[in-house]
Amino acid sequence: MSSARESVVLLHGLWMNRFVMGWLAHRLASRGYAVHLFGYPSFARMLDANAESLARFLRTLPAQTLHLVGHSLGGVTAIASLAARPDPRVRRVVLLGSPVRGSAAGVQLAAHRIGRQLLGRSVGTWGITPVDKVPAGIEVGVIAGTRRLGIGAVFTRLSGPNDGVVTVAETALPGARDSVVLHVAHSQMLVSPAVARQTEHFLRTGRFIR
Repeated sequence: MSSARESVVLLHGLWMNRFVMGWLAHRLASRGYAVHLFGYPSFARMLDANAESLARFLRTLPAQTLHLVGHSLGGVTAIASLAARPDPRVRRVVLLGSPVRGSAAGVQLAAHRIGRQLLGRSVGTWGITPVDKVPAGIEVGVIAGTRRLGIGAVFTRLSGPNDGVVTVAETALPGARDSVVLHVAHSQMLVSPAVARQTEHFLRTGRFIR
């Protein structure tokens, strides 16, 4: 059981809102963490603006120790925020299907007018490597999926193992403390007991279950 002095901030992905993180929030709260859901306009603002908003939000939290868990774009936002605006209280971060190396699905969607409209102001994030290393002093755990079920499987062509939206290779972050690959789809990560168990274990120990 974790100390209540430890808080976990959960970040949703593109096109979502903070309530999609509710199931995982319940699981972590049951382990003794104070859980906070951070909502942000994922496609209405650019990455750095959302990263700055996250930094401001973290400063409002009184916890002695902070952990972050981000799904997809939420994980990219978390690492980008900590890289530019360090918070010494942040100890561990778990990335769930986060395309820190860029997104082939995003690039392919952006090649079409309707796709660009759907991506909104996030469009510039996907054709680059938005995050290239782990911020100093933070332990990062990476969870990737291999169940090909999602928008990428329908509207785009993805090479290599992927979760239907993000490839395993796109989740690889240099300097990460640990990584694990599970047979889950991109959106399934939000309600997967296996993902929850691995997330809980990393937040507690800094390692995934083997």
